[in-house]
Amino acid sequence: MLNFNFLSDVSVETARWIFLILFVLIAILVLLLPNDYVFEGVEKKDRHWWNNLKLWAIGVLSLLFITYSVF
Repeated sequence: MLNFNFLSDVSVETARWIFLILFVLIAILVLLLPNDYVFEGVEKKDRHWWNNLKLWAIGVLSLLFITYSVF
């Protein structure tokens, strides 16, 4: 069994900030992805803004960020 008793000393506010920082780091890593990976399977002439997976990932991460920061 896993023993997570060492985490009992971490406050809720500290845990919240750790998760918020992780969401920002993930967003930065998403933005660093090359466009060839983002538009995988979409031909160059058929690329539209809604095919950009970076935008969708940043949108989801921002919703999670807002949710975690409010609650």
